[in-house]
Amino acid sequence: MPADDGASAASQKPLLVLGKITEILDAFSLARPSLTLGEIQQATGLPTSTVQRLVTNMVAQGLLDRTGDQIRVGLRMAYWAAAARKGVDVLTIVNPVLREVRDATGETACFFREEQGYRVCVAMAGTRHALRRDMYVGKLLPLHAGSAGRVLLAWDDELAERTLSRPLEPITGTTVTDPEVLRELVAQTRKDGYAITTAEREDGSSGLAAPVFDSATELVGALALSGPTIRMPRARCEEWVDLLVGAAEGLTRTLGGRFPL
Repeated sequence: MPADDGASAASQKPLLVLGKITEILDAFSLARPSLTLGEIQQATGLPTSTVQRLVTNMVAQGLLDRTGDQIRVGLRMAYWAAAARKGVDVLTIVNPVLREVRDATGETACFFREEQGYRVCVAMAGTRHALRRDMYVGKLLPLHAGSAGRVLLAWDDELAERTLSRPLEPITGTTVTDPEVLRELVAQTRKDGYAITTAEREDGSSGLAAPVFDSATELVGALALSGPTIRMPRARCEEWVDLLVGAAEGLTRTLGGRFPL
């Protein structure tokens, strides 16, 4: 019996180590892509000596990269992630997340991509409220109005310049039509990591959006939440920032992506 107990403990030890490695990797996020040893220890709660030993080994294996006291997820992880997602339809990954966001907030969750100078809804999970915005898969919308468009412009410089170089049509009384004002708002979106807008495309509606990236740090699309302003005033949108940005980060990580520097 003692021998069996010893064998069982020995077989569990590698699993415990893998669990600790997973905890270390989970400490990184798009909001905090670079951490010190101390920050990793605080995030994981693991003993300092354990963190030092595992991080040293993970750097040696390419799972982490280290520059000075700053540690990042290693490029070898991106290589594996790229292989994992090859042939995977992005929408099969996006749709469950949209449903989770919709269920957590009660509002419509959509995924937008840029197509021929417009933003197009390529996937959605609609609200169950009777009062809702008119949205459906395939709907084309202008890039210069709304939170999802703001996000698509913020991480695509060429697209932003093309959009800002042509007349910006007023859709509502609060649509941003001044190119310089929009340029500043786009820059702020990139700095914040998300966008909140109200009544830019439709009176009485609000939106919140965050970017999703692939393993090449290219923008895949914008994860967005939208609904009537009566249910989504700015204060409520701000309460949901962490939820939506976290969902977008989760999609990025599933796609093997990382936030561009």
